[in-house]
Amino acid sequence: MSKEQWDDSFSDEEYVYGTSPNKFIEKMSGLLSDRSNIGCFAEGEGRNAVYLAKLGHTVTAYDQSPVGLAKAEDLAKEHGVNLHTAAVDLTKEKVEAQQFDAAVMVFGHVPKESQSFLIENILDSVKAGGYILLEVYSEDQLHYRTGGPKSLDMLYHPSQVLEWIEDHQCLHFYYGEAERNEGKRHHGTGHVIQAAVRKKEADEG
Repeated sequence: MSKEQWDDSFSDEEYVYGTSPNKFIEKMSGLLSDRSNIGCFAEGEGRNAVYLAKLGHTVTAYDQSPVGLAKAEDLAKEHGVNLHTAAVDLTKEKVEAQQFDAAVMVFGHVPKESQSFLIENILDSVKAGGYILLEVYSEDQLHYRTGGPKSLDMLYHPSQVLEWIEDHQCLHFYYGEAERNEGKRHHGTGHVIQAAVRKKEADEG
């Protein structure tokens, strides 16, 4: 979807994906060191970023929609935490490399031609030894119709995800069903790809 389409989507008074964190991020957040500096990519209305900020982390939320990020800032204020935001097209603009201790991306769906750039952008933003957590809908999600893109071109294939992370230490990889009830856009059993990765150190080859 374009920036304008996301702006229109997030202009809804409701938080369209809810205000609670994604269950995978909630489960895996224990991997992160105290007071980490974290980048949340394709973060939309800020539910995961605010959750991580409430845990004591310094968080920057990236999204192409200023409307979504404004709602993220409102949510942060509501919960009494600080949040940095940046309106960036992550499929075209590189963020600063090796600035974060960890990066998170949840349901950041872009066309297949842009997926490699997005994942590379996320991986490059993290320092050696840092963590990357991601959950996306797989191509099989088309059969479930419980949320996510309705186009195969916007979904992910597990072999591609494994290829993108193959140079790093994979701590968790899952390809299969998961129950996701997040606002009014994700409702019920879906088909996801999850990865938790530790970025390799320079001396690890």
